[in-house]
Amino acid sequence: MSAVPEPRVSVLLDPDWASGSLRDDVRRGLGSQPRTLPPKWLYDDVGARLFDEITRLPDYYPTEAERSILASRSSEIVAACDATTFVELGSGTSDKTRLLLDAFDGADRLRHLVLVDVAEATLREAAADLGHRYPRSQVDAVVGDFTLHLGHLRRLPGQGSRVVGFLGSTIGNLYLEERAAFLGALADSLDPGDWLLLGTDLLKPVDRIVAAYNDPEGLTAAFVRNSLRMLNRELGADFEPDAFSYVPLWDARMERMDLRLRAEMPQHVSIPGAGVELDLTSGEEIRVEISTKFRLPAIAEDLAAAGFTVTDTWTDPAQDYALTLSRLGS
Repeated sequence: MSAVPEPRVSVLLDPDWASGSLRDDVRRGLGSQPRTLPPKWLYDDVGARLFDEITRLPDYYPTEAERSILASRSSEIVAACDATTFVELGSGTSDKTRLLLDAFDGADRLRHLVLVDVAEATLREAAADLGHRYPRSQVDAVVGDFTLHLGHLRRLPGQGSRVVGFLGSTIGNLYLEERAAFLGALADSLDPGDWLLLGTDLLKPVDRIVAAYNDPEGLTAAFVRNSLRMLNRELGADFEPDAFSYVPLWDARMERMDLRLRAEMPQHVSIPGAGVELDLTSGEEIRVEISTKFRLPAIAEDLAAAGFTVTDTWTDPAQDYALTLSRLGS
């Protein structure tokens, strides 16, 4: 029996990346108006655990909707593209993605697997696990930020065409100009004929959308409020998290959820690790995350603007969610 190839690990992040990036984001986002904090800082160990619990709530439909498409349509997705390399951006544990990888492997089409994530420990563990699950494939783990390191995903010698998986409707966390910049940068990092499999949460009745982000158990509120506890721990801030209420808003014009924290009283906050002092008025808000909901024609337009041509789209039976396959070039 041949030996399972060892995963190849590339660390593109400086050891001090997290602290430096967090300081920069706090200075830029909290030190100006309107006050914002990028959503990536929601996912420390506590935040990741809380989010995992949220995905299991009855009203939080996106995770299971995407999983149902992968469970029922993975063989079709594999047949619809000619890729032999799968690249996953923001891979985490690659839990749902294994449904698709099993289909690629079953069709004897998975030659290379490239996982990209900022969480090195999780990435190494996932890469080792997937290396044993798919022993015929070379696994590459890239410890990097997909908003910064797409240029490092150039095709390796011997690789065939690639399909990039950007799942979980993560693209909905990007503002309009950020989405355009991301898709453009991704297109620049790929070759004509490469593929993109994009997961997007679709527009639906507003009451269902809001319910997904405002659970009565208070898990989403705890998840968003935990970002303040993270700032206290990492940057020595003195936020009083319980002095902030969680405010989930539906922005009808932009068709997105807008998740905010609202100061319930005037307060002065010091963030010594970032050299920031805040004076918050009662009712002042900090935007922590957006989650855009998409229409299928708009998805195709966004992709076309970056040079991708949509070839196939799959939705769950309720049409809550979509997986869109597109190819770079005409």
